[in-house]
Amino acid sequence: MDIREKLSEEIKKSITKNIETGNLPDVELPKIMLEIPNDEKHGDFASNFAMQAARLFHMAPRKIAETVVKDIQVPWIEKIEIAGPGFINFYLKSDVIYQQLQEAITAGRKFGHLPKKEHPSIQVEYVSANPTGPLHVGHGRGAAFGSALVNLLRAAGYPVSAEFYINDFGNQIDNLAASVNARYLELLGKEAEFPENGYHGHDIIETAQRIIDKDGDKYLHMQPEERLAIFKELALKEKLQGLKDDLKAFNVNFDVWFSERTLHPKAIEDACEFLLGNGTMYKQDGALWLRTTDYGDDKDRVVVRNNGVPTYFAADIAYHKNKFDRGFDKLINIWGADHHGYVCRVKAAVSACGYKGEDLDVLLLQMVSLYRDGQLVKMSKRTGQSVTLAELIDEVGTDATRYFFIMRSLDSQLDFDMNLAKSRSNDNPVYYIQYAYARICSIFRQAKENGIVLDGDLQLSLLTDETELALIKKILSYPDEVASAAKDYAPHRIANYTYGLAADFHGFYNKCRIIGVDMPLAKARLALAGLTRDVLHNALDILGVSAPEKM
Repeated sequence: MDIREKLSEEIKKSITKNIETGNLPDVELPKIMLEIPNDEKHGDFASNFAMQAARLFHMAPRKIAETVVKDIQVPWIEKIEIAGPGFINFYLKSDVIYQQLQEAITAGRKFGHLPKKEHPSIQVEYVSANPTGPLHVGHGRGAAFGSALVNLLRAAGYPVSAEFYINDFGNQIDNLAASVNARYLELLGKEAEFPENGYHGHDIIETAQRIIDKDGDKYLHMQPEERLAIFKELALKEKLQGLKDDLKAFNVNFDVWFSERTLHPKAIEDACEFLLGNGTMYKQDGALWLRTTDYGDDKDRVVVRNNGVPTYFAADIAYHKNKFDRGFDKLINIWGADHHGYVCRVKAAVSACGYKGEDLDVLLLQMVSLYRDGQLVKMSKRTGQSVTLAELIDEVGTDATRYFFIMRSLDSQLDFDMNLAKSRSNDNPVYYIQYAYARICSIFRQAKENGIVLDGDLQLSLLTDETELALIKKILSYPDEVASAAKDYAPHRIANYTYGLAADFHGFYNKCRIIGVDMPLAKARLALAGLTRDVLHNALDILGVSAPEKM
Protein backbone atom coordinates (compact mmCIF):
# COMPACT_ATOMS: atom_id res chain seq x y z
CA MET A 1 0.00 0.00 0.00
CA ASP A 2 1.52 3.36 -1.03
CA ILE A 3 1.37 6.54 1.03
CA ARG A 4 -1.70 7.90 -0.79
CA GLU A 5 -3.65 4.72 -0.05
CA LYS A 6 -2.48 4.78 3.57
CA LEU A 7 -3.63 8.38 3.94
CA SER A 8 -6.99 7.58 2.32
CA GLU A 9 -7.44 4.74 4.80
CA GLU A 10 -6.69 7.05 7.74
CA ILE A 11 -9.25 9.57 6.50
CA LYS A 12 -11.86 6.79 6.13
CA LYS A 13 -11.10 5.55 9.66
CA SER A 14 -11.63 9.05 11.05
CA ILE A 15 -14.90 9.50 9.18
CA THR A 16 -16.18 6.09 10.33
CA LYS A 17 -15.26 6.86 13.93
CA ASN A 18 -17.07 10.20 13.82
CA ILE A 19 -20.14 8.61 12.25
CA GLU A 20 -20.21 6.00 15.03
CA THR A 21 -19.92 8.70 17.72
CA GLY A 22 -22.62 10.82 16.10
CA ASN A 23 -20.33 13.71 15.13
CA LEU A 24 -21.10 13.08 11.46
CA PRO A 25 -24.35 11.74 9.96
CA ASP A 26 -24.50 8.20 8.60
CA VAL A 27 -24.88 8.76 4.85
CA GLU A 28 -23.33 7.29 1.71
CA LEU A 29 -20.01 9.08 1.34
CA PRO A 30 -18.44 10.52 -1.81
CA LYS A 31 -15.12 9.08 -2.91
CA ILE A 32 -12.17 10.48 -1.00
CA MET A 33 -9.95 12.28 -3.50
CA LEU A 34 -6.33 13.12 -2.71
CA GLU A 35 -4.33 15.32 -5.05
CA ILE A 36 -0.76 16.52 -5.09
CA PRO A 37 -0.89 20.34 -4.91
CA ASN A 38 0.87 22.33 -7.61
CA ASP A 39 2.30 24.57 -4.90
CA GLU A 40 4.34 22.65 -2.30
CA LYS A 41 3.34 25.28 0.28
CA HIS A 42 -0.07 23.58 0.27
CA GLY A 43 1.39 20.29 1.48
CA ASP A 44 2.25 16.92 -0.03
CA PHE A 45 -1.41 15.94 -0.46
CA ALA A 46 -4.68 17.87 -0.40
CA SER A 47 -8.31 16.81 -0.22
CA ASN A 48 -11.55 18.64 -0.99
CA PHE A 49 -13.62 15.94 0.75
CA ALA A 50 -15.20 18.45 3.12
CA MET A 51 -16.61 20.48 0.23
CA GLN A 52 -17.89 17.33 -1.51
CA ALA A 53 -19.62 16.11 1.66
CA ALA A 54 -21.11 19.46 2.76
CA ARG A 55 -24.46 18.95 1.01
CA LEU A 56 -24.73 15.34 2.19
CA PHE A 57 -23.86 16.18 5.79
CA HIS A 58 -25.78 19.49 5.84
CA MET A 59 -22.72 20.98 7.53
CA ALA A 60 -20.27 23.76 6.73
CA PRO A 61 -17.23 22.34 4.89
CA ARG A 62 -14.79 23.80 7.39
CA LYS A 63 -16.67 22.17 10.28
CA ILE A 64 -16.48 18.81 8.49
CA ALA A 65 -12.76 19.26 7.88
CA GLU A 66 -12.12 20.12 11.56
CA THR A 67 -14.10 17.07 12.68
CA VAL A 68 -12.21 14.71 10.37
CA VAL A 69 -8.63 15.89 10.98
CA LYS A 70 -8.79 15.84 14.79
CA ASP A 71 -8.83 12.03 14.76
CA ILE A 72 -6.02 11.56 12.21
CA GLN A 73 -2.91 10.95 14.29
CA VAL A 74 -0.17 8.95 12.61
CA PRO A 75 3.60 9.27 13.09
CA TRP A 76 4.40 9.88 9.43
CA ILE A 77 2.35 13.10 9.14
CA GLU A 78 4.18 16.27 10.12
CA LYS A 79 1.07 18.47 10.23
CA ILE A 80 -2.42 18.96 8.82
CA GLU A 81 -3.81 22.35 7.86
CA ILE A 82 -7.30 23.44 6.89
CA ALA A 83 -7.23 26.12 4.21
CA GLY A 84 -9.89 28.36 2.71
CA PRO A 85 -13.48 27.08 3.00
CA GLY A 86 -12.36 23.57 3.93
CA PHE A 87 -9.42 22.23 1.93
CA ILE A 88 -7.39 19.75 3.99
CA ASN A 89 -3.64 19.93 3.38
CA PHE A 90 -1.39 17.11 4.60
CA TYR A 91 2.34 17.57 5.19
CA LEU A 92 4.43 14.40 5.42
CA LYS A 93 7.58 13.99 7.47
CA SER A 94 10.70 14.09 5.34
CA ASP A 95 11.79 10.55 6.20
CA VAL A 96 8.57 9.23 4.63
CA ILE A 97 9.51 10.82 1.31
CA TYR A 98 13.01 9.33 1.45
CA GLN A 99 11.58 5.91 2.31
CA GLN A 100 9.26 6.14 -0.70
CA LEU A 101 12.18 7.26 -2.84
CA GLN A 102 14.24 4.26 -1.77
CA GLU A 103 11.37 1.91 -2.61
CA ALA A 104 11.04 3.51 -6.04
CA ILE A 105 14.79 3.22 -6.69
CA THR A 106 14.65 -0.44 -5.71
CA ALA A 107 11.76 -1.02 -8.11
CA GLY A 108 13.74 0.62 -10.92
CA ARG A 109 12.19 0.20 -14.35
CA LYS A 110 9.18 -1.51 -12.76
CA PHE A 111 8.26 1.66 -10.87
CA GLY A 112 4.92 3.01 -12.08
CA HIS A 113 3.74 -0.29 -13.54
CA LEU A 114 0.74 -0.92 -11.34
CA PRO A 115 -0.17 -4.40 -10.10
CA LYS A 116 -2.93 -6.28 -11.89
CA LYS A 117 -6.09 -5.94 -9.81
CA GLU A 118 -9.68 -6.92 -10.40
CA HIS A 119 -9.96 -4.64 -13.41
CA PRO A 120 -12.48 -5.32 -16.17
CA SER A 121 -11.10 -6.83 -19.37
CA ILE A 122 -11.09 -4.17 -22.08
CA GLN A 123 -11.03 -4.29 -25.84
CA VAL A 124 -9.86 -1.15 -27.63
CA GLU A 125 -10.78 -0.91 -31.31
CA TYR A 126 -9.20 1.96 -33.21
CA VAL A 127 -8.04 3.21 -36.61
CA SER A 128 -10.17 0.62 -38.54
CA ALA A 129 -9.59 2.60 -41.73
CA ASN A 130 -11.04 1.29 -44.98
CA PRO A 131 -8.33 -0.74 -46.78
CA THR A 132 -8.80 1.30 -49.93
CA GLY A 133 -5.81 3.63 -49.68
CA PRO A 134 -3.07 4.96 -47.42
CA LEU A 135 -3.62 6.26 -43.91
CA HIS A 136 -4.01 10.01 -43.64
CA VAL A 137 -3.27 12.47 -40.85
CA GLY A 138 -6.67 11.99 -39.19
CA HIS A 139 -6.06 8.25 -39.01
CA GLY A 140 -2.66 9.03 -37.51
CA ARG A 141 -4.11 10.87 -34.55
CA GLY A 142 -6.44 7.97 -33.82
CA ALA A 143 -3.56 5.50 -34.19
CA ALA A 144 -1.27 7.42 -31.83
CA PHE A 145 -3.98 7.98 -29.24
CA GLY A 146 -5.36 4.45 -29.43
CA SER A 147 -2.00 2.73 -29.06
CA ALA A 148 -1.00 5.07 -26.21
CA LEU A 149 -4.30 4.35 -24.48
CA VAL A 150 -3.69 0.60 -24.78
CA ASN A 151 -0.16 1.03 -23.37
CA LEU A 152 -1.51 3.19 -20.55
CA LEU A 153 -4.25 0.77 -19.57
CA ARG A 154 -1.75 -2.09 -19.51
CA ALA A 155 0.65 -0.07 -17.36
CA ALA A 156 -2.24 0.52 -14.96
CA GLY A 157 -2.87 -3.21 -14.64
CA TYR A 158 -5.85 -3.67 -16.97
CA PRO A 159 -6.14 -6.71 -19.24
CA VAL A 160 -6.41 -5.16 -22.71
CA SER A 161 -6.73 -6.35 -26.30
CA ALA A 162 -6.13 -4.01 -29.24
CA GLU A 163 -8.17 -4.65 -32.38
CA PHE A 164 -8.38 -3.36 -35.95
CA TYR A 165 -11.72 -3.90 -37.71
CA ILE A 166 -11.02 -4.50 -41.41
CA ASN A 167 -13.81 -3.08 -43.56
CA ASP A 168 -13.19 -5.64 -46.32
CA PHE A 169 -16.80 -6.18 -47.42
CA GLY A 170 -19.25 -3.98 -49.28
CA ASN A 171 -19.38 -1.13 -51.75
CA GLN A 172 -16.04 0.41 -50.80
CA ILE A 173 -14.20 -2.77 -51.75
CA ASP A 174 -16.19 -3.12 -54.97
CA ASN A 175 -15.30 0.49 -55.82
CA LEU A 176 -11.64 -0.24 -55.06
CA ALA A 177 -11.62 -3.10 -57.55
CA ALA A 178 -13.43 -1.02 -60.18
CA SER A 179 -10.98 1.87 -59.69
CA VAL A 180 -7.94 -0.38 -60.12
CA ASN A 181 -9.56 -1.98 -63.15
CA ALA A 182 -10.14 1.41 -64.82
CA ARG A 183 -6.52 2.48 -64.21
CA TYR A 184 -5.28 -0.90 -65.43
CA LEU A 185 -7.15 -0.50 -68.72
CA GLU A 186 -5.97 3.11 -69.12
CA LEU A 187 -2.33 2.15 -68.57
CA LEU A 188 -2.69 -0.51 -71.27
CA GLY A 189 -4.08 2.07 -73.70
CA LYS A 190 -7.69 0.96 -73.48
CA GLU A 191 -10.71 3.16 -72.98
CA ALA A 192 -12.22 2.84 -69.52
CA GLU A 193 -15.06 4.52 -67.70
CA PHE A 194 -13.96 5.47 -64.21
CA PRO A 195 -16.53 4.48 -61.56
CA GLU A 196 -18.66 7.30 -60.17
CA ASN A 197 -17.68 6.55 -56.57
CA GLY A 198 -14.17 5.40 -57.42
CA TYR A 199 -10.90 6.25 -55.68
CA HIS A 200 -8.84 8.89 -57.47
CA GLY A 201 -5.64 8.68 -55.43
CA HIS A 202 -2.28 8.26 -57.11
CA ASP A 203 -1.85 5.04 -55.15
CA ILE A 204 -4.56 3.41 -57.31
CA ILE A 205 -2.48 4.09 -60.43
CA GLU A 206 0.55 2.63 -58.66
CA THR A 207 -1.41 -0.51 -57.75
CA ALA A 208 -2.54 -0.97 -61.35
CA GLN A 209 1.03 -0.44 -62.59
CA ARG A 210 2.37 -3.05 -60.18
CA ILE A 211 -0.16 -5.55 -61.54
CA ILE A 212 1.07 -4.81 -65.07
CA ASP A 213 4.72 -5.01 -64.03
CA LYS A 214 4.11 -8.46 -62.55
CA ASP A 215 1.58 -10.02 -64.92
CA GLY A 216 1.49 -7.80 -68.00
CA ASP A 217 -1.82 -7.85 -69.86
CA LYS A 218 -2.81 -11.40 -68.86
CA TYR A 219 -6.04 -10.11 -67.29
CA LEU A 220 -6.99 -7.97 -70.26
CA HIS A 221 -8.82 -10.68 -72.14
CA MET A 222 -10.77 -12.00 -69.19
CA GLN A 223 -14.46 -11.35 -68.67
CA PRO A 224 -14.87 -8.08 -66.72
CA GLU A 225 -16.49 -9.84 -63.76
CA GLU A 226 -13.62 -12.31 -63.49
CA ARG A 227 -11.02 -9.54 -63.78
CA LEU A 228 -12.78 -7.44 -61.12
CA ALA A 229 -12.87 -10.40 -58.73
CA ILE A 230 -9.11 -10.91 -59.14
CA PHE A 231 -8.32 -7.20 -58.81
CA LYS A 232 -10.48 -7.00 -55.68
CA GLU A 233 -8.32 -9.57 -53.92
CA LEU A 234 -5.00 -8.25 -55.23
CA ALA A 235 -5.82 -4.64 -54.34
CA LEU A 236 -7.28 -5.52 -50.95
CA LYS A 237 -4.22 -7.57 -50.01
CA GLU A 238 -1.86 -4.79 -51.10
CA LYS A 239 -3.79 -1.98 -49.37
CA LEU A 240 -4.15 -3.93 -46.13
CA GLN A 241 -0.43 -4.71 -46.10
CA GLY A 242 0.25 -1.01 -46.71
CA LEU A 243 -1.85 -0.11 -43.67
CA LYS A 244 0.00 -2.66 -41.56
CA ASP A 245 3.39 -1.36 -42.73
CA ASP A 246 2.47 2.26 -42.01
CA LEU A 247 1.15 1.38 -38.56
CA LYS A 248 4.20 -0.71 -37.68
CA ALA A 249 6.45 2.21 -38.65
CA PHE A 250 4.31 4.34 -36.33
CA ASN A 251 4.82 1.98 -33.36
CA VAL A 252 1.24 0.74 -33.56
CA ASN A 253 0.52 -2.96 -33.12
CA PHE A 254 -2.73 -4.87 -32.88
CA ASP A 255 -3.49 -8.14 -31.13
CA VAL A 256 -6.36 -8.90 -33.51
CA TRP A 257 -7.13 -7.96 -37.12
CA PHE A 258 -10.85 -8.71 -37.44
CA SER A 259 -12.26 -9.17 -40.94
CA GLU A 260 -15.75 -7.88 -41.61
CA ARG A 261 -16.10 -10.65 -44.20
CA THR A 262 -16.30 -13.20 -41.39
CA LEU A 263 -19.61 -11.64 -40.31
CA HIS A 264 -21.30 -12.26 -43.68
CA PRO A 265 -23.75 -13.83 -43.83
CA LYS A 266 -23.99 -16.18 -40.84
CA ALA A 267 -23.04 -13.90 -37.93
CA ILE A 268 -25.47 -11.23 -39.18
CA GLU A 269 -28.21 -13.79 -39.69
CA ASP A 270 -27.63 -15.23 -36.21
CA ALA A 271 -27.70 -11.76 -34.64
CA CYS A 272 -30.97 -10.93 -36.40
CA GLU A 273 -32.50 -14.22 -35.29
CA PHE A 274 -31.44 -13.47 -31.70
CA LEU A 275 -32.94 -9.97 -31.82
CA LEU A 276 -36.18 -11.18 -33.39
CA GLY A 277 -36.36 -13.78 -30.65
CA ASN A 278 -36.07 -11.28 -27.79
CA GLY A 279 -38.48 -8.82 -29.38
CA THR A 280 -36.05 -5.95 -30.00
CA MET A 281 -36.25 -6.43 -33.78
CA TYR A 282 -39.38 -6.47 -35.94
CA LYS A 283 -40.41 -6.89 -39.56
CA GLN A 284 -42.11 -4.07 -41.44
CA ASP A 285 -42.59 -3.50 -45.18
CA GLY A 286 -40.36 -6.48 -45.91
CA ALA A 287 -37.42 -5.05 -43.96
CA LEU A 288 -35.96 -5.82 -40.52
CA TRP A 289 -35.89 -2.94 -38.03
CA LEU A 290 -34.20 -2.58 -34.64
CA ARG A 291 -36.20 -0.84 -31.90
CA THR A 292 -33.45 1.68 -31.17
CA THR A 293 -36.05 4.19 -29.93
CA ASP A 294 -36.43 1.95 -26.86
CA TYR A 295 -32.87 2.95 -25.98
CA GLY A 296 -32.95 6.69 -26.63
CA ASP A 297 -32.49 6.89 -30.41
CA ASP A 298 -34.66 9.36 -32.32
CA LYS A 299 -36.05 6.68 -34.65
CA ASP A 300 -35.87 2.94 -35.25
CA ARG A 301 -33.19 1.80 -37.70
CA VAL A 302 -33.26 -0.53 -40.69
CA VAL A 303 -30.95 -3.52 -40.28
CA VAL A 304 -31.84 -5.57 -43.38
CA ARG A 305 -33.47 -3.85 -46.37
CA ASN A 306 -36.62 -5.17 -48.02
CA ASN A 307 -34.44 -6.58 -50.83
CA GLY A 308 -32.63 -8.75 -48.30
CA VAL A 309 -29.38 -6.73 -48.38
CA PRO A 310 -27.98 -5.91 -44.91
CA THR A 311 -27.16 -2.30 -44.06
CA TYR A 312 -23.79 -1.27 -42.59
CA PHE A 313 -25.58 -1.21 -39.25
CA ALA A 314 -26.23 -4.95 -39.53
CA ALA A 315 -22.51 -5.72 -39.58
CA ASP A 316 -21.91 -3.35 -36.67
CA ILE A 317 -24.59 -5.10 -34.61
CA ALA A 318 -23.07 -8.52 -35.31
CA TYR A 319 -19.56 -7.22 -34.65
CA HIS A 320 -20.35 -5.66 -31.28
CA LYS A 321 -22.30 -8.72 -30.23
CA ASN A 322 -19.26 -10.78 -31.21
CA LYS A 323 -17.00 -8.59 -29.07
CA PHE A 324 -19.07 -9.03 -25.93
CA ASP A 325 -19.65 -12.71 -26.70
CA ARG A 326 -15.86 -13.12 -26.63
CA GLY A 327 -15.97 -12.17 -22.95
CA PHE A 328 -14.82 -8.56 -22.82
CA ASP A 329 -16.27 -6.55 -19.94
CA LYS A 330 -15.73 -3.16 -21.53
CA LEU A 331 -15.40 -1.97 -25.13
CA ILE A 332 -13.69 1.25 -26.22
CA ASN A 333 -14.18 2.44 -29.80
CA ILE A 334 -12.18 5.39 -31.12
CA TRP A 335 -14.01 7.05 -33.99
CA GLY A 336 -13.81 10.26 -35.97
CA ALA A 337 -16.01 13.14 -34.83
CA ASP A 338 -18.17 12.70 -37.95
CA HIS A 339 -19.52 9.48 -36.37
CA HIS A 340 -21.12 11.39 -33.51
CA GLY A 341 -24.66 10.63 -34.66
CA TYR A 342 -23.91 6.92 -34.88
CA VAL A 343 -23.02 6.44 -31.20
CA CYS A 344 -26.57 6.22 -29.83
CA ARG A 345 -27.72 3.52 -32.25
CA VAL A 346 -24.67 1.30 -31.66
CA LYS A 347 -25.14 1.59 -27.89
CA ALA A 348 -28.80 0.72 -28.49
CA ALA A 349 -27.71 -2.36 -30.44
CA VAL A 350 -25.46 -3.44 -27.57
CA SER A 351 -28.36 -3.12 -25.14
CA ALA A 352 -30.70 -4.97 -27.48
CA CYS A 353 -28.20 -7.84 -27.61
CA GLY A 354 -28.51 -8.23 -23.85
CA TYR A 355 -25.43 -6.32 -22.78
CA LYS A 356 -25.12 -2.89 -21.14
CA GLY A 357 -24.89 0.07 -23.47
CA GLU A 358 -22.78 1.90 -20.89
CA ASP A 359 -20.14 -0.82 -21.22
CA LEU A 360 -19.38 0.57 -24.68
CA ASP A 361 -17.39 3.80 -24.54
CA VAL A 362 -17.02 5.70 -27.81
CA LEU A 363 -14.25 8.29 -27.91
CA LEU A 364 -14.50 10.83 -30.71
CA LEU A 365 -11.31 12.37 -32.07
CA GLN A 366 -11.33 15.88 -33.45
CA MET A 367 -9.68 17.22 -36.57
CA VAL A 368 -5.97 17.80 -37.10
CA SER A 369 -4.71 20.86 -38.97
CA LEU A 370 -1.13 20.79 -40.27
CA TYR A 371 0.89 24.00 -40.45
CA ARG A 372 4.21 24.57 -42.20
CA ASP A 373 5.86 27.99 -42.07
CA GLY A 374 2.68 29.33 -40.51
CA GLN A 375 0.55 28.22 -43.47
CA LEU A 376 -2.16 25.58 -43.41
CA VAL A 377 -1.08 22.44 -45.29
CA LYS A 378 -3.92 20.61 -47.00
CA MET A 379 -2.38 18.69 -49.87
CA SER A 380 0.44 16.25 -50.40
CA LYS A 381 3.42 17.62 -52.35
CA ARG A 382 3.75 14.29 -54.18
CA THR A 383 0.19 13.55 -55.23
CA GLY A 384 -1.87 16.68 -54.67
CA GLN A 385 -4.16 14.62 -52.44
CA SER A 386 -4.51 14.71 -48.66
CA VAL A 387 -1.25 14.42 -46.70
CA THR A 388 -0.63 10.80 -45.76
CA LEU A 389 0.62 9.61 -42.39
CA ALA A 390 3.69 8.11 -44.06
CA GLU A 391 4.59 11.51 -45.59
CA LEU A 392 4.19 13.24 -42.23
CA ILE A 393 6.42 10.65 -40.55
CA ASP A 394 9.04 11.04 -43.31
CA GLU A 395 9.17 14.78 -42.76
CA VAL A 396 8.76 15.04 -38.99
CA GLY A 397 9.69 11.62 -37.60
CA THR A 398 7.70 9.01 -35.69
CA ASP A 399 8.53 10.33 -32.21
CA ALA A 400 7.48 13.92 -32.82
CA THR A 401 4.39 12.90 -34.77
CA ARG A 402 3.19 10.59 -32.01
CA TYR A 403 3.88 13.06 -29.20
CA PHE A 404 2.19 15.97 -30.97
CA PHE A 405 -0.87 13.81 -31.73
CA ILE A 406 -1.12 12.68 -28.10
CA MET A 407 -0.26 15.85 -26.19
CA ARG A 408 -3.76 17.36 -26.50
CA SER A 409 -7.02 15.90 -25.26
CA LEU A 410 -8.71 13.84 -27.97
CA ASP A 411 -11.83 15.99 -27.91
CA SER A 412 -9.94 19.18 -28.78
CA GLN A 413 -8.92 20.23 -32.26
CA LEU A 414 -5.18 19.97 -32.86
CA ASP A 415 -2.99 22.46 -34.70
CA PHE A 416 0.16 20.55 -35.65
CA ASP A 417 3.17 22.87 -36.15
CA MET A 418 5.48 20.88 -38.41
CA ASN A 419 8.35 23.37 -38.06
CA LEU A 420 8.23 23.10 -34.28
CA ALA A 421 8.01 19.31 -34.42
CA LYS A 422 11.21 19.17 -36.49
CA SER A 423 13.18 21.71 -34.48
CA ARG A 424 16.05 20.73 -32.22
CA SER A 425 15.35 23.26 -29.52
CA ASN A 426 13.84 23.38 -26.06
CA ASP A 427 10.69 24.85 -27.61
CA ASN A 428 10.02 21.41 -29.08
CA PRO A 429 8.59 19.32 -26.20
CA VAL A 430 9.77 16.03 -27.73
CA TYR A 431 13.34 17.26 -28.07
CA TYR A 432 13.20 18.74 -24.57
CA ILE A 433 12.08 15.44 -23.02
CA GLN A 434 14.40 13.21 -25.01
CA TYR A 435 17.33 15.51 -24.29
CA ALA A 436 16.67 15.08 -20.56
CA TYR A 437 16.84 11.31 -20.99
CA ALA A 438 20.02 11.46 -23.08
CA ARG A 439 21.58 13.87 -20.60
CA ILE A 440 21.01 11.40 -17.75
CA CYS A 441 22.61 8.62 -19.81
CA SER A 442 25.60 10.91 -20.35
CA ILE A 443 25.78 11.60 -16.60
CA PHE A 444 26.01 7.89 -15.90
CA ARG A 445 28.83 7.50 -18.41
CA GLN A 446 30.72 10.36 -16.78
CA ALA A 447 30.01 9.00 -13.29
CA LYS A 448 31.47 5.64 -14.25
CA GLU A 449 34.60 7.34 -15.55
CA ASN A 450 34.93 9.14 -12.19
CA GLY A 451 34.44 6.00 -10.12
CA ILE A 452 30.92 6.83 -8.88
CA VAL A 453 29.00 3.55 -8.73
CA LEU A 454 25.61 2.87 -7.17
CA ASP A 455 26.20 0.05 -4.71
CA GLY A 456 22.99 0.21 -2.68
CA ASP A 457 24.48 2.27 0.17
CA LEU A 458 22.48 5.44 -0.37
CA GLN A 459 22.05 8.37 2.01
CA LEU A 460 18.96 9.83 0.38
CA SER A 461 18.33 12.21 3.28
CA LEU A 462 21.17 14.31 1.86
CA LEU A 463 18.80 15.38 -0.94
CA THR A 464 17.49 18.58 0.63
CA ASP A 465 17.79 21.18 -2.13
CA GLU A 466 14.45 22.55 -3.31
CA THR A 467 15.11 21.28 -6.86
CA GLU A 468 15.89 17.82 -5.51
CA LEU A 469 12.72 17.71 -3.43
CA ALA A 470 10.62 18.99 -6.36
CA LEU A 471 12.04 16.25 -8.58
CA ILE A 472 11.46 13.57 -5.93
CA LYS A 473 7.83 14.58 -5.46
CA LYS A 474 7.27 14.68 -9.20
CA ILE A 475 8.66 11.16 -9.57
CA LEU A 476 6.66 9.78 -6.65
CA SER A 477 3.45 11.09 -8.20
CA TYR A 478 3.98 8.97 -11.34
CA PRO A 479 1.99 5.87 -10.26
CA ASP A 480 -0.98 8.10 -9.40
CA GLU A 481 -0.69 9.81 -12.78
CA VAL A 482 -0.80 6.44 -14.50
CA ALA A 483 -3.81 5.27 -12.46
CA SER A 484 -5.86 8.45 -12.91
CA ALA A 485 -4.98 8.89 -16.61
CA ALA A 486 -5.97 5.27 -17.31
CA LYS A 487 -9.25 5.67 -15.44
CA ASP A 488 -10.12 8.72 -17.53
CA TYR A 489 -8.76 7.38 -20.85
CA ALA A 490 -6.38 10.35 -20.95
CA PRO A 491 -2.91 9.50 -22.32
CA HIS A 492 -2.34 13.21 -22.96
CA ARG A 493 -1.81 13.54 -19.20
CA ILE A 494 1.19 11.24 -19.45
CA ALA A 495 2.57 13.43 -22.25
CA ASN A 496 2.14 16.50 -20.03
CA TYR A 497 3.58 14.68 -17.01
CA THR A 498 6.65 13.63 -19.00
CA TYR A 499 7.30 17.21 -20.05
CA GLY A 500 6.94 18.39 -16.44
CA LEU A 501 9.32 15.69 -15.23
CA ALA A 502 11.90 16.72 -17.82
CA ALA A 503 11.55 20.34 -16.69
CA ASP A 504 12.09 19.37 -13.04
CA PHE A 505 15.12 17.31 -14.00
CA HIS A 506 16.67 20.15 -16.02
CA GLY A 507 16.15 22.43 -13.00
CA PHE A 508 17.85 19.88 -10.73
CA TYR A 509 20.73 19.37 -13.19
CA ASN A 510 21.42 23.08 -13.56
CA LYS A 511 21.72 23.55 -9.79
CA CYS A 512 22.98 20.28 -8.29
CA ARG A 513 26.35 18.87 -9.35
CA ILE A 514 26.97 15.14 -9.27
CA ILE A 515 30.59 14.99 -10.35
CA GLY A 516 32.95 16.74 -7.91
CA VAL A 517 30.86 16.63 -4.70
CA ASP A 518 31.28 14.34 -1.67
CA MET A 519 30.76 10.71 -2.60
CA PRO A 520 27.62 10.09 -0.44
CA LEU A 521 25.89 13.10 -1.99
CA ALA A 522 27.11 12.18 -5.48
CA LYS A 523 25.66 8.69 -5.11
CA ALA A 524 22.33 9.99 -3.82
CA ARG A 525 22.04 12.45 -6.68
CA LEU A 526 23.07 9.83 -9.22
CA ALA A 527 20.42 7.47 -7.87
CA LEU A 528 17.81 10.23 -8.19
CA ALA A 529 18.93 10.86 -11.78
CA GLY A 530 18.72 7.13 -12.50
CA LEU A 531 15.17 6.90 -11.21
CA THR A 532 14.26 9.92 -13.33
CA ARG A 533 15.68 8.09 -16.33
CA ASP A 534 13.57 5.01 -15.54
CA VAL A 535 10.36 7.00 -15.17
CA LEU A 536 11.05 8.96 -18.37
CA HIS A 537 11.64 5.68 -20.19
CA ASN A 538 8.41 4.16 -18.87
CA ALA A 539 6.34 7.24 -19.68
CA LEU A 540 7.80 7.55 -23.18
CA ASP A 541 7.11 3.86 -23.67
CA ILE A 542 3.43 4.48 -22.93
CA LEU A 543 3.44 7.26 -25.52
CA GLY A 544 5.21 5.04 -28.06
CA VAL A 545 8.12 7.51 -28.21
CA SER A 546 11.76 6.38 -28.17
CA ALA A 547 14.22 7.16 -25.38
CA PRO A 548 17.58 7.87 -27.08
CA GLU A 549 20.76 7.49 -25.01
CA LYS A 550 22.62 10.01 -27.17
CA MET A 551 21.51 13.12 -29.04
